[in-house]
Amino acid sequence: MDNALYIHIPFCRRKCVYCDFYSMINDEGLASEYIDAVSEQIARLPYDKFHTIYIGGGTPTVLNISSWRILLTSLGRFSNNAMEFTVEANPESLDDVKVRMLLDHGVNRLSIGIQSLDGQKLKKLGRIHNAGKSEESVMIASKMGFKNISVDMIFGVWGETSEKWARELDLVVRLPVNHISCYSLSYEKGTPLFEAVKNKSVVPLEDDAVAAMYGSAIERLSVRGFKQYEVSNFSMEGYECKHNLNYWGNNAYLGIGPSAVSYIDGVRSKNVPDVGEYLKRVKDGKPLTVSSERLSPVRRAKETAAVKIRTREGIDFDWFRERTGFDFPELEKKALRDLLEKDLIKYKKSGEVIAGICLKRKGFLFCDTVSSALL
Repeated sequence: MDNALYIHIPFCRRKCVYCDFYSMINDEGLASEYIDAVSEQIARLPYDKFHTIYIGGGTPTVLNISSWRILLTSLGRFSNNAMEFTVEANPESLDDVKVRMLLDHGVNRLSIGIQSLDGQKLKKLGRIHNAGKSEESVMIASKMGFKNISVDMIFGVWGETSEKWARELDLVVRLPVNHISCYSLSYEKGTPLFEAVKNKSVVPLEDDAVAAMYGSAIERLSVRGFKQYEVSNFSMEGYECKHNLNYWGNNAYLGIGPSAVSYIDGVRSKNVPDVGEYLKRVKDGKPLTVSSERLSPVRRAKETAAVKIRTREGIDFDWFRERTGFDFPELEKKALRDLLEKDLIKYKKSGEVIAGICLKRKGFLFCDTVSSALL
């Protein structure tokens, strides 16, 4: 296997009000035990290389230096100059010591969850850093030597205006970053934010207001050289996230850690979503997965369509046939007709020949609807 490795670090200093990813409040003793277990797993992997490695969370940079050294040393055998090696970071837990250590161990891409450059908005989201720390973390990474820096931004927060969002966009493009992910705030079940909406202490923005902010991101980022290559992702030329492109191509990936998902040889599996149980199973030599499913060829083809449509280039019919063995217009006949009627997608042509499909502007706004229709 030479595709992608994902490692989940399920620890945070504090859980954000909107987050539904599996994570818990950091405990250094438990985190140390966890990293030892993960490193042992990595040492036993029967693979020679990975195209990309991505360490996400949670908040990976909440780990102490000792745990980081153990984890990164265990990954050393996979390091090579051609590999994209990403670590997610939060501003409050990133300093020059950690940045230097990451660089020294082959990490070449940093994804910083600044989320906003507006102090009031950060407080609403439950973030524990301020706008100044957001900028500082990016500048530290850049000055220490990172050439590939991505930042996450959230828009559509209750009470937010288009003018405030536009100011944030104008500020973020001035930072030394070459990739920006812009996510519309979602209200997921099981989060404090979802409960706040239920009890009406938070009133979400109207869909039209959120759509206008999304359009503003597309326009303002494009004129500054950030090409939209996926629904939520924008990059300078050559700085697209290879790890995520692997997902959107429905290629193989291996997930390590609680709640992590793997997709290998047409089989999708999910690990137990609990640190304690995960460690117990590792210790006892028991399977770490709680579910596993072998996808049929048709299901694999449809899932390929559902993820690939998220990209700006869309789906090339020849590529799809070579990748899955299926003829796209025949496989997705009904969905294709419905999505064209709803003005969510359009045909791509090669000369006079219809060569594929891609999202229209409206389709980017309703991408989840498009993906669901293709499944």
